[in-house]
This record gives sequence, C-alpha cells and structure tokens, in this order.
Amino acid sequence: MIKRMAIMLVAVGIVFGGLYGFQIFKAGMIKEVMAGLANPPQTVSTVVATKDTWQPKIEAVGAFKAVNGADLALQVSGIVKDIAFQSGDMVTAGQTLLQLVADDDAAKLDSLQATADLYALTLKRDQEQFKIRAVSQATLDTDLANLKNARSLVAQQKALVEQKTLKAPFAGRLGIRSADIGQFLSVGTTIVTLQALDPIFVDLFLPQQALSQIKVGQSVLTMIDTYPGETFAGEISAINPKVDSGSRNVQVRVTMQNPDGRLLPGMFAKVSISVGQPEPLITLAQTAIVNNPYGDSVFIVDKTSDGKLLAREAFVKTGLVRGDQIAVTEGIKEGETVVIAGQIKLHNGSPVVVDNTHVPVAEASPSIVDR
Repeated sequence: MIKRMAIMLVAVGIVFGGLYGFQIFKAGMIKEVMAGLANPPQTVSTVVATKDTWQPKIEAVGAFKAVNGADLALQVSGIVKDIAFQSGDMVTAGQTLLQLVADDDAAKLDSLQATADLYALTLKRDQEQFKIRAVSQATLDTDLANLKNARSLVAQQKALVEQKTLKAPFAGRLGIRSADIGQFLSVGTTIVTLQALDPIFVDLFLPQQALSQIKVGQSVLTMIDTYPGETFAGEISAINPKVDSGSRNVQVRVTMQNPDGRLLPGMFAKVSISVGQPEPLITLAQTAIVNNPYGDSVFIVDKTSDGKLLAREAFVKTGLVRGDQIAVTEGIKEGETVVIAGQIKLHNGSPVVVDNTHVPVAEASPSIVDR
C-alpha cells in the first residue's frame, strides 16, 4: 500500500514537473518570437565606401547677356515708309533697317539748304565789294552771321530727317520685327531687338569668400539645360570691384565664344569654376546621409561573429557635392559598408538584410532624360 502511494506521488510529480517545464519553454519561445516581431530585419541597399579624386569647385548660377543688345526704336513718330530687313537677319553696323515718311522734312531741308547757299553767295560777293570799299565791314559781319545761322538750321533739319531713319547701331542678329509698312509709330515704340551674340557674357554672383580663389583669366565651364550633356568653356573677364553691402556677394562676368549663336541672352546657366588642387575623398551617394538637427550621420553595416548583419549609426562631416554624390571628410573609413537606401527605420543595433538589386544611381553629372 505504501509502495503504491509512493509510485502515485512520483507520477504526479513528473506530470506537474513536465507541465511546469513546458510552460517555461513556451514562455521562452513566445519571448523570442515577440522580440523578433518587435525588431525584424530591415531590407537595405549598401555600397562599399571608396575614395575618388575630387576637384574643388565653386558652383553658381548665372544668366547669359549679349555683349551689345538693344531694343531698337525711333525718337520721333511717323508712318513707316519702308522696311529693309527680315526677322532674324544678320546685319552690319550702320545698315539701314527702316524708313519713316519724311517728304515734308526733306523738302524743308532743301529749302534751308538753298537759303544757306544764297547767304554763301552773298557773303562772297560782298567780300569782293569790300576790297574796293563798296560795302562796309558791318555788311560783311551781317552776311557771315546770316550764313552761320542758315547752316545751323540746315544741320538741325538734317538731323531731324536722319531721325526718321532707323540704322543698326552695331553688328548682330535681329529678332522678330513688330512694325509693318504703313503703320504709325509713336516715339519709343520698339521695332526690333538687335543682339550681338559672339562673344557672349555670363553674369553671376559669388559670395565674398570666393574672391580669394578667383581671378581674371581663370577658366570656367558652363552647362545649359537646353543642351544636356554638353559643356561650354569660357573665362572670367571681369570681377566687380565692389561687394554688394546687402547680400555680401560680388558680381563676376564670364566671356564665352559663341560662333554658332547657340547661346542666347537670357538663358539660365550653371557655372563651375575649378579652384585649388584635386584631392582624394570618400564618395557616397547623397541618399546615404541622414540629416538630423544634431548632425549628419550614416548607417554602417557590421557583421557579427555569428554571421548576423547589424546597423551602426556613425556621425559624419560632409564636404563638396558633385551631382548625386557627396564627399565625406570624417566619420567613415575606406572599405566600410554604408547603407544608401532603406535606412528610415534603422537605429543602432538593428538587424538588416542586404538587397542590392536596385541600388540608387549616384552620378557626378546627372542629366534629365526625356522619355
């Protein structure tokens, strides 16, 4: 009887011990699963940090400006009699472009010229008479004054007649005309624009700190969205001797050759000025940088002894930007694996899974592709 009771007690102990052990095992499994659910591996794209040679540059934006450019107009009003150009023509300096009706003014000029000629003859005749004392000195003085006055009136009328003619003040390319034969033009009405396109200027503003790095004659490269993938060379031709007191910027003018006339005044330009000596720097895609109020950082992927991949946040100092790329001067060592996509949910110690099937492209000179 006693033996049977002992066996029953042992059996009960084994059952309860088994249940207790199972509960402990179950709690451990649940804890492990919950921990995995709370901190699942994040899929990221990575790149190995490498060094690249960087040429320090000053980059700015500017606008093209013609060496000579003007909207042509007349300073007198009148009706258009003749147009001697077509829209888009290349013209030379002094070439006649447009003529207003000037018949009355031309007739008045002829009348004044005839009067001046008569005074000239009178003066010459009286000078001969003066030699034989037939006229007085006062008569000669009056004749001379009359001739000078008549010639002044002729010059005045001639200038008025010339104002009825529009001439090209310099050589260049004409724009689209906005006047027609028979049209009445009031004073100052724009008739056509004239632009001298070769060479052409690019005007830009640089911060005053750049003054120590630039000089007249320095080479400049310019890019225009109109011609993607192309660069146009020029050089600094002038630096304004005055810094703007409001913005602390200085105006710089670049001169560029433009023999084919592809560059037009008013175009937007991206200007790059090489300064200093090239230097090797660690280069990353800009997407790798996490911007925080307390500093920029990146996530580095470390491999543990058991083969797991964990993310580690590292604060960095960045330098120059070149297209989609950015130079990192401190915080990363060459050869470290850096996250460039998928870091939005990462923190120190986050497990990660690397998937580089769709790595973001980081180009030094990206261009827009029209598809």
